[in-house]
Amino acid sequence: MLDYKNIIIKRFALSMSGTEIAKEINASKSGVNDFLKAFRECGKLQYPLPVGITNYAIYELVYGKAPGNNIHNPNIVYPDYHEVADKMQSRKNMTLVYLWNCYKKKCEQDGLRYYQYRQFCENYNEWCEENTETLHFTANIAEKMEVDFAGETFRLVDPLTGELDTIVVFVAVLPYSQYIYAEGMLSTKEPEWIKVNNNALDFFGGVPAVVVCDNCKQAVIVNQDWIAPELNKDYAEWAEHNHTVIMPAKVRKPKFKSSVENAVGILEKGLFHDLEEMTYFSLDDFNRDLWERIDKLNKEPFKKKEHNRLYYWEEEKAELMPLPSMHYEYMERRVAKVSSDYHVRFDNSYYSVDKAFLHKEISIRATESVVRIYSKQGEFIYEWPRATRKGQWSTNPDHLPSNYQGYGQWSASWFINKASLIGPNTVDVIKNILGSRKYEVQTYRMCRGVLGFKERYGAKILEECCGQAVKSGKMTYTFVKNTVTAIAMENGDTVRNSDKVKRGGYVMDSEANSIENLLSRSRKLADTEGKDGDGTC
Repeated sequence: MLDYKNIIIKRFALSMSGTEIAKEINASKSGVNDFLKAFRECGKLQYPLPVGITNYAIYELVYGKAPGNNIHNPNIVYPDYHEVADKMQSRKNMTLVYLWNCYKKKCEQDGLRYYQYRQFCENYNEWCEENTETLHFTANIAEKMEVDFAGETFRLVDPLTGELDTIVVFVAVLPYSQYIYAEGMLSTKEPEWIKVNNNALDFFGGVPAVVVCDNCKQAVIVNQDWIAPELNKDYAEWAEHNHTVIMPAKVRKPKFKSSVENAVGILEKGLFHDLEEMTYFSLDDFNRDLWERIDKLNKEPFKKKEHNRLYYWEEEKAELMPLPSMHYEYMERRVAKVSSDYHVRFDNSYYSVDKAFLHKEISIRATESVVRIYSKQGEFIYEWPRATRKGQWSTNPDHLPSNYQGYGQWSASWFINKASLIGPNTVDVIKNILGSRKYEVQTYRMCRGVLGFKERYGAKILEECCGQAVKSGKMTYTFVKNTVTAIAMENGDTVRNSDKVKRGGYVMDSEANSIENLLSRSRKLADTEGKDGDGTC
C-alpha cells in the first residue's frame, strides 16, 4: 500500500510534483499521479487532512472501498506468518530459510503445493507491513535526533495585503528523552531547512551522533536501497560542520523514525487544535505561541514513566557533543545588474548599491542572515541584513547621487514628463507613487510599471484607469495593475493591436520554391555580383 498521507502532504504542503514524490518514496509515477487525481475527484476528502486519519481510511474515502488483503493463489498453501513472526522474535538465531524448509517439508508430506523461498519471503514482508504495529529501536542516550515536517499546516495573513501564506511546522525530537522542538516555517527551501536544524541543535544544547531524517528533497536526493543514500550537498556539509552523521529513514518506512512520528502525532492531536483557532499575522507570533505550548508539553509528566521529558533531557544534554562555535550557514550565490534606481533585486527584495556601479553586473553572496555584494572582480562592496519580507527595500542614502539628473535615465522629472504625454490623471498617480516611500528611488520600478501599461493597452486606457485611481483615492501601482485589464475589456480589447504577437508563418505561393524560380533567382544574384565587381577572375 502506498503511503497516501505522505503523498498528500508532499503535494499540497510542499508543492512537490507527482514525479518528485514518486522518486522520493520509491513508487511509480503513474501510481502517485493516479492517486492524486482520485483524491482531487473523490469529494469526500480534502487537504488539510483530518487529524489522526490513517492510510486505510484515506484509501476507503478516496476509492469508496476498504483496501483488500493481497490476493494469494488458492491452490497454494499460504504459510502461517503469525507463527513465523513469533518464532523469528522468540527463538535465537532463527532464520527464514529454516522456517521455509519446515513449511516446504510439511506441504510435501501432505501432497500440497507450496511457495518458493523468494515468494515466501516477499509475502512475509507484506504480512509484517500490514500486521506489525511497531518496530522497536533501542533509544540510546545522546545517540539520535529525528527530524520531520508535521502534516498539518497553518495560514498566515499578510497584514498589508491580506494575502494568505502557508506555515509548515518542522519537528525534531531526541528519542531517548522524547524532548520535542518545533518551529513554523514559511519556506521549506534549503536555507530555511538548514536554519531550523541549527535552531533544533541550539534548543537541545548539543549535537547527537546521528540525525535521522525523512527523505525530503532538502535532505536526500536519492535513497533507493537505504544502504548508500545520496544526500543533499548542503545538508551533508551541515552534518560535517556539526560532526554528526545523516541517516535517512527507509523509504516508506516511518517506523525507522518512530519517535518524531509519535511527536508529530502528539502535536497534531493536542496543541495544534489551539493554534488552529488563532489568526496569525506574523511568523514570530505563531512561533511564540507554539514554543509556549511546547515548553508546557516537555514539562508534563509521562503517563508510564516516573518523570517528564525535561528531566530526561537534562540527563541527555550532558552526553551530547558540544555545539560548534558558529552555525553552518547556507550560502546562495547570484549575479545581478544594478538598475537605474541604484538597487539590485534578490529574493524578491531590493538592496541599494553605490552609484559607481550603476548598470553594472555585481555578485551576490547571501546567507540566511546577511546579503553581501561584490564586484565582478570579487571586490567587496557592501553588506546588508537580509530582508525579512517580500518587497522590502534596504537603501543607504550615501549610495544615491546628490542630484539624480544626469546619473541615470530614471528620475522624478523623467517619469513625470512621460506621464504628461498620457494625461493629467496619470501625472497625479505618478506623483503620488514618487512620494510614497522614504527614498524616491524606491518608487522608480513602480512608476516604470505604471507607464509600461501604455505599451500594452494604449494611452487612453491607462489614463482612464488612472482617473479611477484618483477618484477612489488609491493612486498606487497595485490598483492600476489590478484594474487596467478590466477597463481594457470594457473598451472591447485587452491588448493594443500593434503589440499583438504575430503568430504562424508567412503564406508563400505554391510556385515559390519551384526549380525554375530558384534557378532564376540564382542567375539574378550572379549577374548582380558580376556588375558590382571589376570583371576579373
